[in-house]
Amino acid sequence: MEELIELDHKLFLYLNNLGSETWDGMWIVISDKWMAIPLYALLLFLLFKKFDWKYSVVTMVCIALLITCTDQMSNVFKDFFMRPRPCRQEGVTEFARIIAERCGKYGFYSAHASSTFALAFFLGSIFKKKIPSLIGYLLVWASLVAYSRIYLGVHYPGDILIGAIFGILYGYLLYLLQQFAVKKLKLV
Repeated sequence: MEELIELDHKLFLYLNNLGSETWDGMWIVISDKWMAIPLYALLLFLLFKKFDWKYSVVTMVCIALLITCTDQMSNVFKDFFMRPRPCRQEGVTEFARIIAERCGKYGFYSAHASSTFALAFFLGSIFKKKIPSLIGYLLVWASLVAYSRIYLGVHYPGDILIGAIFGILYGYLLYLLQQFAVKKLKLV
């Protein structure tokens, strides 16, 4: 386990130090959850454009459950494992570029990675027949958001990887729930 943690620290320092002041502002914007509102608005528009309103409402309820699940489960893991973030880790902060203005106490696993990958997988699955290429674009977006957390100095790559895995799992489970609900309500 110690070797894995050491590898995570080294990979973090490598990826984090690829940054430069020129790009800092862009990565801060990518990481800011409020900056994704135009994307969410576009996805909401597409949802109502491609599906009827009842189907869309059931899907929105599932999205609310999905975001709640990803956020709360990451908090449970953070409180259980109590792994310090890189921006609070002695022996790491001295060599890292810490760009984030705030740094929470614990970082395992990344809620940003979990929620963006969950949304990407869930919505990509919802739209797979109507807009097949959407999942690819959403996964690229999720990957950029996830990397931004390393760039800003608030998560290790392991935090991101586990967050992404759990996000995809939650996205898949909520997709199954959504499909069950729309069939039960005879919306398809």
